[in-house]
Amino acid sequence: MHSKMFENDKIFGYGCLLNNQWRLLSDEKSAFNSTPSPTLGHSRQGSASSVVSSVSSNSQQHSEEDGTGQPFGNLWDIWGKLVNDSYNAKKKPAYLKELVRKGIPHPFRGLAWQLLLNVHSSPHKQMYVEYMRESSPSERYIRRDIARTFPDHEFFKEKDGVGQESLFNVMKAYSLHDREVGYCQGSGFIVGLLLMQMPEEEAFAVLVKLMQDYRLRELFKPSMAELSLCMYKLECLIQDLLPALYLHFQSQGFYTSMYASSWFLTLFATTLSLSLACRVMDLFISEGMDIIFKLGIAILQSSQDYLMSLDMEGMLKFFTKELPLKYEQEPERLFQPAYYVKYNAKKMKKIEKEYTALKSKENEDQIELRRLRTENRLLRQRIDNLEKESASLADRLIQYQLTRAQEAEETYALKNVLSTIKKELAESQKKLSVANSLIGDIKQRTSSINSASALDDDEAQTVIQNLQEELIVIRLKDADTDSLVKELRSKIKELEDTNVQLQRAPSNDIQNLQEELIAVKLREAEANLGLKEMRQTVHELESMWESFKHKSTADSPTSSPKTKITTRK
Repeated sequence: MHSKMFENDKIFGYGCLLNNQWRLLSDEKSAFNSTPSPTLGHSRQGSASSVVSSVSSNSQQHSEEDGTGQPFGNLWDIWGKLVNDSYNAKKKPAYLKELVRKGIPHPFRGLAWQLLLNVHSSPHKQMYVEYMRESSPSERYIRRDIARTFPDHEFFKEKDGVGQESLFNVMKAYSLHDREVGYCQGSGFIVGLLLMQMPEEEAFAVLVKLMQDYRLRELFKPSMAELSLCMYKLECLIQDLLPALYLHFQSQGFYTSMYASSWFLTLFATTLSLSLACRVMDLFISEGMDIIFKLGIAILQSSQDYLMSLDMEGMLKFFTKELPLKYEQEPERLFQPAYYVKYNAKKMKKIEKEYTALKSKENEDQIELRRLRTENRLLRQRIDNLEKESASLADRLIQYQLTRAQEAEETYALKNVLSTIKKELAESQKKLSVANSLIGDIKQRTSSINSASALDDDEAQTVIQNLQEELIVIRLKDADTDSLVKELRSKIKELEDTNVQLQRAPSNDIQNLQEELIAVKLREAEANLGLKEMRQTVHELESMWESFKHKSTADSPTSSPKTKITTRK
């Protein structure tokens, strides 16, 4: 019995019998579960035929009109025949649409979805096997989100269980199949609904069909431009059909994306109970995205009065906690009004064109804004650079002014030094002139000494004493002159050092100082020359004095000691 139950799960999708929340099944479901499960064959359609035969033999026939005079009969029989004869079923799209609205029996749901989407012979089933051998760059993110997908459902509850592994495999395969979309978190709820009804290969084939032909992949692209379009269209519908509610939403700052994004991304799988979510998937496969807009308007219409009395926090609470339970007991309170919502496809196309034009204009504005921002950023960079350069120039100017002030102070000090030197040079010149006059006197007296040999002793003694005194005075002046010359040399050396430091300064004052320094050096040379001549003269006088003293001693050997001349060296 357990092996037959497992085969039954393989046919209708890993866990369709584990879901005890389905309340759509009638008493016929119990009869269906009590019948022997079919054996797996090479054809899914063959297996379905066995199931249909067993179900139809246990179900009571009764007829029902579809509004056109064509009897529906028992839904289980009808769906059994449609699944068994899919070729003829495709020829009656209007009949199928009306039949789907009446509801697909749960055991037939997986096969019915494949029938409506025509994926029985899809090549994606074989591609799925190939994808299982590859690795996806999104695997880490898929693993992270698996436990958040239907966490309370028995099939996906167990960590690393069959359900979670199946969900991981299908999501990984699609991330490899459509690398532009890759993996998006909301798509896991759609895959979870599929895996509750069919095996992995069929679920992957159905997912690819929904993504490509029903524009679901546009919703899951990284830009999510299609989701923004859906929000805009739904907002236009609310403004047109529910103007009072629209104004209330606007006054509360309650935007459409705050409550309706999951309606489109998960097809109400996270908003309604699983039983109702499967009914929504039935209708979505049959009628496309239009039914999502109709269901959304139906929800807002039935809850308008209540929503008008709530603030933003209350409305958020309603959509997240109260809405999933509102239609659980009476699903037709949601679906029947949705079928009659005034949804004009042509008007929606026009709104879509308006939105496209609006977004195009916004994109142009965004491009222009980005360009202006780029230019603004470049201008700011240039301003920053100019400010830095200005600050650097200001620092350099201040430093230059400080240098100039220091040079001015040094120049002023040099002028004072030069003034002092000029005075000292004037004094030196005076002393040199005095020395020259003394030298002249000495020369005159020397000539008189030559003739003094004929003088008597008293006169000679007087002349010698006078000459000795003059010689002492000359030697004292000579010592003073030496001291003055040394001082002048040291000051000239200091001036030369200062001149070397100021050689680079282009100032006219410094140039004048250099010229004055040259003049001072010339004067020093003249002073040195005069001093040299004076020393030569003194040397000659000393020689003459020595010869005169020697001669005087030889002429008067008995002279008194008082006539002895002492020399000061």
